[in-house]
Amino acid sequence: MSTRTESFTVEKSLPSERLDTFLRRKFPAVSRVALKRLIETGHVRINGGPVKPTHAPRAGEAIEIRWPDARPAIAQPEEIPLDIVFEDKSLLVLNKPAGLVVHPAAGHEEHTLVNALLHHCGDELSGIGGVARPGIVHRLDKETSGCLVVAKNDGAHIALCAQFAGRMVKKIYHAIVCGELARESGEIHAAIARHPSHRKRMAVRDDHSGRAAHTGWHVLKRLNAATLVEAQLHTGRTHQIRVHFEFLGHPLVGDATYGARQNWKLTELTGYEPPRVMLHARQLSFVHPRTKKPMSFEAPLPADFREALKFLHPTIPSKT
Repeated sequence: MSTRTESFTVEKSLPSERLDTFLRRKFPAVSRVALKRLIETGHVRINGGPVKPTHAPRAGEAIEIRWPDARPAIAQPEEIPLDIVFEDKSLLVLNKPAGLVVHPAAGHEEHTLVNALLHHCGDELSGIGGVARPGIVHRLDKETSGCLVVAKNDGAHIALCAQFAGRMVKKIYHAIVCGELARESGEIHAAIARHPSHRKRMAVRDDHSGRAAHTGWHVLKRLNAATLVEAQLHTGRTHQIRVHFEFLGHPLVGDATYGARQNWKLTELTGYEPPRVMLHARQLSFVHPRTKKPMSFEAPLPADFREALKFLHPTIPSKT
């Protein structure tokens, strides 16, 4: 793969904005740390010359970025079956099963979606996500099933990340929550940040430390001591649906992290013991980065989700 060069002209000046911050807005798929490293190593030039990360871009300046070759992936290819909903030269959309970790991390260096993608796609995956996350534009939690899009080249990666950052991607989830929601629909506007004392958890925070988060929802079916809801993510914060429904007092069925007490009560009342967090990415809609055509994909509810619906409300058909 040859080094790719990208050039553009700054359209307007913004007071006191640093170059690395300016580039982070233009390329949301790339971390600020990575962009700062590119600037410091001379891969970013302004009007043909070197520049510092603290430089404030001015209108009319010509910026050139030389994207370095992607290093060989640390993760190794593994022959793991993939449920592919759509694939072309730019991207693929798959139905991720519950239990599959998206990318390697401490404790999960193997048997991840990235390992499966490296086997399926070879060297076609985009390199912007870094050696541990080739092609990964967004992620789903390990226990969450459903629609996920993967970029197969850098251009597709940048374009898709811009759509996610610009809130142009429609993300619809189905979830089973504990208890009976009082209303038929609602909007949750509650900022989310890292929990102050439990570092692996997120929490709704009103102390200006949180990032704005917006979830819309409506009831699909009222169950026995639980409710099937459809939720639309208007933002993409970590654990957003799980945290927002805990905030409402109705954590997700199977979510021991955010709703252990309510799940214990659900099991006491119904005898149902969930195998995982009952959250499924049902629909994903975006504009194709190459053809510019709107695309929408759906993933059918997996067997364990349908079994939960049957157990909690026997009159619900086995296929939803």
